[in-house]
Amino acid sequence: MPERPPPDLLRDHTTLRLGGPAREWVRATSEAELVAAVAEADAAGVPVLVLGGGSNLLVADAGFDGRVVEVATAGVRADGDACGGELVTVAAGEDWDGLVAQAVARGWSGIEALSGIPGRVGATPVQNVGAYGQEVSQTVARVRTWDRHDRAQRSFAAADCGFGYRDSRFKAEPGRYVVLEVTFQLRRGDLGEPVTYAELARRLGVAVGERAPLAEVREAVLALRGGKGMVLDDEDPDTWSAGSFFTNPFLTESQAAALPADAPRWPQPDGTTKTSAAWLIDRAGFGRGYTSETAGPRVALSTKHTLALTNRGGATAEELLALAREVRDGVRQAYGVTLVNEPVLVGCSL
Repeated sequence: MPERPPPDLLRDHTTLRLGGPAREWVRATSEAELVAAVAEADAAGVPVLVLGGGSNLLVADAGFDGRVVEVATAGVRADGDACGGELVTVAAGEDWDGLVAQAVARGWSGIEALSGIPGRVGATPVQNVGAYGQEVSQTVARVRTWDRHDRAQRSFAAADCGFGYRDSRFKAEPGRYVVLEVTFQLRRGDLGEPVTYAELARRLGVAVGERAPLAEVREAVLALRGGKGMVLDDEDPDTWSAGSFFTNPFLTESQAAALPADAPRWPQPDGTTKTSAAWLIDRAGFGRGYTSETAGPRVALSTKHTLALTNRGGATAEELLALAREVRDGVRQAYGVTLVNEPVLVGCSL
């Protein structure tokens, strides 16, 4: 009898390089294949994990006892509109940074500050991906999905997507919607959108609120991200992460008042105060490169950025979770703030 090939390991498909085998693996290269793979598994009662670029996943060492559906659809369609902009409809399986590079090259502005973010286009509205003063919610016009509950396609205008900080209706109902394609409303021109992030403005040599050439914005963002280990590099373990592991917390008035006077504070319209998870982690005693006796030496905070928990090579998901728990609990003990993980946890928990 011929040898049976080894099962696909999730660690080979995630940026953390963690995760055990999948019971079944389907690579969907067309929208029809994507819908069919998910619908057939649902009808048979088989658990489904829809996988894009694997950049926001932490999968258990035991793997996933179900069907992994890898989204590998492709296609970018641009249609000009009467307002001088561009409606760009993109298949969920397209590489996100590839789309940003194409937008910059073709003079479409609105996503240039989101350069260097790993993953596929279909994941961006789920997390409302954001960086350096931009979020995809600012440019999303429509998201077309497969609704696993109603077994039908459903489209959502931006106003119906429930976008919030790293949040959306798709994230609020995990597993219900499979993103098929995303339509973006982008402006045409050589300049990017007004730069609202101070660090990026300084790098570009412009004032906050001013514009800069699209290509220069992309170059500056890639340099900033690279300096923090946030651009994937097979030779650099600092990039073997899920990006920022914890989201920036939103605090009540009493929580914000209890922080040290020099803690970052950004008042929000709803009365809460946003602060920096990286600042809290660092000040709680977890500096860059921190390793833990409990978690072991194969996992560590990035030597470039305290928000990234990294696999230094050969680590297990349980080791990374142990480090995450230590950091979370240490911040809570020091400041009374409980950090929330940004990556999706599959088969494991904090």
